[in-house]
Parts: sequence; structure tokens; C-alpha cells
Amino acid sequence: MDLRQVRYFLETARQGSFTRAAAQLRIAQPAISMAIKRLEEELELTLFNRQDKRVTLTAEGEAFREHAVRLLADVTAAEQEMADLRGLEKGQVRIGIPPMLSSYFFPRIIRDFARRYPRLQLSVYGDGAGRIQQMLGQGELDMGVIAGQNVLAGLEARHFLREEVIVCVPPGHPFTQRSAVSFADFIREQLVFYQEGYHLRELLLDKLKGSGAEPRIIFETNLFSLVKSLVREGMGISTFLRMVVAGDEDLVAIPFDPPLHLDLVIAWKQGAYLSRANRAFVDFLLEQSAGYGATEPTDCLPPSSCHTTPTDFSA
Repeated sequence: MDLRQVRYFLETARQGSFTRAAAQLRIAQPAISMAIKRLEEELELTLFNRQDKRVTLTAEGEAFREHAVRLLADVTAAEQEMADLRGLEKGQVRIGIPPMLSSYFFPRIIRDFARRYPRLQLSVYGDGAGRIQQMLGQGELDMGVIAGQNVLAGLEARHFLREEVIVCVPPGHPFTQRSAVSFADFIREQLVFYQEGYHLRELLLDKLKGSGAEPRIIFETNLFSLVKSLVREGMGISTFLRMVVAGDEDLVAIPFDPPLHLDLVIAWKQGAYLSRANRAFVDFLLEQSAGYGATEPTDCLPPSSCHTTPTDFSA
């Protein structure tokens, strides 16, 4: 068994297809099929059910996947530790960032980090917090940005940003005459809203628990740029982080009453080896975000893991 076979196996399991796995890995499809066939012969087990163009894991394949994930995680940790011995001349940072933040907060962070550490490779994966946490647990990402209230067990986190959540309406909307909007008044409006699993949606719906009120959602999408456009066109109203509409003359931002904030943390798998490159990024992010808005965490979980200053990772 070699690591190439293990990587091919895991990608095929993720994609459910030899063809899609080959495309993702940028190799010929017969090469991946032959490598997995040899792996099955070495293990004397059938790892995949092959049905037409679709493949699924057998019971034996499911059992092997757990070992394969751990094996590659150990190899990655070893490679990172060896790279650390060479200093910050080489290294990779794989981080998951929700789309809204990757467009409005992180471009400057990424640019300045690249300038400070030009030899480090930074790869950004954009998705919702739930998927990011799943990828952290499976070792597919080194770190991820998630809401502080939603840190799952098994992750360690550092708080870096507190941002206000605002009501967003087009010019001329009656709410523009108000200094703040209650949650009760907000949900009576036609809403262009985010789909299930998107944290801003869950945050708002959590505020409505026990009220008996139902929001009037007329359109759902996780494309925040589309949400902005539809609000601008008068289809409905929505919510954003304040940074998203700052300086946008075609939209009006109004605070909630009481004010609503989102605490954000950078998290990684608890107990996992965090390379010098990743530690450098965490410290850089904390340093750069220290002066941005309100930085004190509120409901960041787990409490013992939330910090607002660079941390001694050697402990």
C-alpha cells in the first residue's frame, strides 16, 4: 500500500465516481481505477460497490476510510513538522472562510499576510460554517472561520472579530426613517433570506424562538451578492454584516433593537499539529483584527478556547 493509493481511495469515496475523482486529482481515470484495484488486491477486500458509473463504499470500505483519514492526517502532520524544522521558508495554510467574509474582510488580511510571508502558500476554501467544521474534523482543512456560538466539540478556537448584524433595505423604505428596527417588525416584512445552514439565518431564527411569529421569506439563496441586488431592486429586505453594506449608497443599513452582533473565531482540530505556517497566520489575523470594531467575544464556545491575543502555541 502506498500513499497515492490511499489518496485516490479517499477522493473516489468523496466524489462517488472514478471519473470525478480523476478530474479532481487531475489524472487519467484508468490510473485511479487500477490503483484502487491494486489496493483491494493487497487488502484482499472489496472497498467499493461498482454500479454503472456510480460507486459507493462497501462495509469494508467504510471501515478502511477511517484508517485512511487518520493515516493521511499523520503524514500531513509529519510533513508540516519537518517543514517547521526548516523555518518559515516553506509551508501551506489551508483555511475555510464563509463567502461574505472572504469578500469583505479577508482580502486585505490575505494580501498583507502574503507580503509578510511571501514563501508561504495560502489556500482559501469558501463554504458555510457547517461544511467548514466538517472539513476540519476530516483533516481536509487546517483552520476555518466560524461563528463563536457554533464551535463544535473537538475544535480549538481563537476569537478575532465582533461585527454588527444590521437590517438592509433599499432607499425610500419606511425603515429608513427609523434609528433601529425590532425583530418583530423585521419579520413582518418580505424577506430575501439565506438558506438553511447559513449562520445569519440561524441567528435570526434563534431570536424568534418562543415568539410564535413566522418570518415572511419570499426568496432564499446563499449568494449574498444576489441578496444585495434583490434588496436593491425592492424585492424584499434582508440582513448583512455591517461591513458588507458600508459605503453602499444604493442600500441603507439600520441597527436591530436590541443590537445584534456576530462573534467570529478561527478554529482548528483540537489536538492536531498546527504548523508554524498556520500559527503564523493565526497570530497575524489576531494582530490585524485587534483594532477592528468591537473585539470582545460574547458567547464564544468553548470558553476556555476563546482568546483575543496571540497565543503561545508551544504549550
